[in-house]
Amino acid sequence: MKIRIFAILSLIAGSFAFSSCIDDEATDNAILANDKLAIEEYLESNTIVNVKEYYDEVTGLRVIWQELSGSGIGVTAGDTLQVDYTGKLLSNKVFDTSNEQVARDAGVFSSGRTYAPLKFPIGYNFLIAGFEFGVGQMEQGDKATVFIPSEFAYGRQGSGII
Repeated sequence: MKIRIFAILSLIAGSFAFSSCIDDEATDNAILANDKLAIEEYLESNTIVNVKEYYDEVTGLRVIWQELSGSGIGVTAGDTLQVDYTGKLLSNKVFDTSNEQVARDAGVFSSGRTYAPLKFPIGYNFLIAGFEFGVGQMEQGDKATVFIPSEFAYGRQGSGII
């Protein structure tokens, strides 16, 4: 088994992904369109270091690299990865992180939790699809921000985070 260490600065999800405010009558296509628009508006009003970018027009998933390692070591299904991450809403509110200081600074610290890189095998759908997709685009040592529409995060049910 290969263990590869990756670094993600941020996972940023569409505003619908983490609230339970999705209209039950809205179509999946309408929700995705709204999420894409919200992400575009976020990008227009926030500065993000961008040395490389990947955007999938169909899914709305976007990866923006802040640092490229040049390691040449990519991800293969079945690899076990270790990832430092910070999850944020489009409001920039941190909802989860593997970094204790980030958790303290954001007011989400939990003394009952161990803060350490997330270790997981990739390709088994243990994590939200957008997270696995984003990490799958990276090479070992890269740092990137992944924008995830709700369909590829917590969907219509939301995560309970407001």
